[in-house]
Amino acid sequence: MTNHLQIERSLNGARWKLADAEVDVAQVERIMRSHDVPEVIARLLCARDIPEDQIAAFLNPTLKEHFPDPLSMAGMEALANDLAEAIEDEKQIAIFGDFDVDGATSSAVMYHFLKYCGIEPRIYIPERLTEGYGPNNEALDTLQAEGAEVLLMLDCGTTAFDTLEYGASIGLKIAVLDHHEAEDRLPNAWHVINPKRKDDISGLDVLAAVGVTFMVCVATNTALRKRGFYARDGVPDAPLKSLLDLVALGTVCDMVPLKDVNRLLVRAGFDRMNRAPCIGLQALADVAKISAPFTPYHAGFVFGPRVNAGSRVGQSDMGAQLFCSDDEAAARDMAWTLNDCNDKRKAMQMDMEREALAMVEAQGLEQNPVIIVGAEGWHSGLSGLVAGRIKEKYNKPACVMTSYEAEDGTVEWRGSGRSIAGIHIAQAFIDARAEGLLEKGGGHAMAGGFTAPADQLEAFKSFMLGHIDNQMKSGDVHIETLIDGVLSVRGAQPAFIEMIHTQLGPFGQEHPEPLFALPNVRVHSADIVGEAHIRLMVSDWEGGTRIKAMAFRAVGTPLGDALLTKTNAAFHLAGHMKVDRWQGNERTEMHIRDGVILNDVG
Repeated sequence: MTNHLQIERSLNGARWKLADAEVDVAQVERIMRSHDVPEVIARLLCARDIPEDQIAAFLNPTLKEHFPDPLSMAGMEALANDLAEAIEDEKQIAIFGDFDVDGATSSAVMYHFLKYCGIEPRIYIPERLTEGYGPNNEALDTLQAEGAEVLLMLDCGTTAFDTLEYGASIGLKIAVLDHHEAEDRLPNAWHVINPKRKDDISGLDVLAAVGVTFMVCVATNTALRKRGFYARDGVPDAPLKSLLDLVALGTVCDMVPLKDVNRLLVRAGFDRMNRAPCIGLQALADVAKISAPFTPYHAGFVFGPRVNAGSRVGQSDMGAQLFCSDDEAAARDMAWTLNDCNDKRKAMQMDMEREALAMVEAQGLEQNPVIIVGAEGWHSGLSGLVAGRIKEKYNKPACVMTSYEAEDGTVEWRGSGRSIAGIHIAQAFIDARAEGLLEKGGGHAMAGGFTAPADQLEAFKSFMLGHIDNQMKSGDVHIETLIDGVLSVRGAQPAFIEMIHTQLGPFGQEHPEPLFALPNVRVHSADIVGEAHIRLMVSDWEGGTRIKAMAFRAVGTPLGDALLTKTNAAFHLAGHMKVDRWQGNERTEMHIRDGVILNDVG
């Protein structure tokens, strides 16, 4: 990148840095020769520190050569043998899953595997608005009363010590299949499979819960084969590869690092999705009016929001039921219902965002190390989305809470948090729970949830301010935008963009989609779309080819204000380059993430 693109402060308050500024030119040339890739691909591989001996596996991972050994996970062999025995003995097995996409896909993957093995499990997804996050005693009572002997707890349970102790006391054999942060001790459960266990050295800690669930299915499938289970009926092993589309969806939507085993699962999963998606996914695609080829973008912004919308408006189990369905008509009805739920969610979210942002501004909360807002009557199912919006606007961790009154009249506050790079928000929740300030608390580095008793709310807020402030002082927290390359508008041809996505994708957490800078461009015909987004056309300053650009959720931000008002200014723009396919034509489109005003010549 030329010196004039070394930006110290952009419109988003970030410093721009060229990702490949210090790459080894000789290494780039070796990669080009050894792997027959163009220079831009070789430079990106170098900038992302992909070891040369792993490049072939990175560019072309295969299940045959690169699928890890599930038995490397702590406790896996014992679980696989015990679950295989339960299947052989035709035990009544139930599934308790989380209400997000990861939980829904985990539940569906396990359901399809067990059903192939002759067990049709009951699926229980807690109602988000009334039961909150994670397992609860009442749910366990219900499942035990229905006859469940074995309970598979998916995408939750690692820190549910009291509830699992209760489950054991009423005779349930509970196996936890999870990926959330673990403590030094484990709950009293039949089995706990979690690559974040302190004693797990498998290196598979990047897995989402659906990935952990898939590993359990593979290991149990092997155990059943060794026992001669399939040979008795003369049937082949369970067709686990057919479930990879759901594994890919849950992995992408849970925003786990898209590297190592996750990259393999997502590549294989989208290949399956584009060839033969399950009935539920196809129904969602039809309702959303999209068609193959599907990408992680469709998972994160089309499929995922619709599945999550069910839990946000009182239909928590519908995503799991959709992915378990083998009835096209029923799946189509559920997909339309989820689509309607998503429309309702959008309207409610917009109102809640306005109130939350007004509260931040009125109380000066943007000055705090973590922004915490809450109100009675807010929709608990939307707290995470609104927290994400606050985080984006202020570049600070954010928590959004809503009150809930239990049947006994006690009041608690349920909330979600979203974080920025360098701040582990779930650890703050875990530590707050250890201090007795929370009833529940956990999650990931970038996202988590919690439940606070009303009488501990102020103490919890104070604890969070101090905890996050300490993290900021001890870490290297700053806003930096890594620019992967520089393009002209004329040079951003669809074929070039498609090559980047094909060879380096799929993109996601810790393997982000390349961010390109378009230097010295002219903005044309900027206008607001859908209240929050900005649509515009851009060209090189001297004119010529124009491409469409979108700045999502930019209205009211410094970036959005500049794009709408500085009509005579030259800009540097940074964003992701897409290929827009419409009516057989392919056009380049930019999704703007940041910008810099060079000058205002008019």
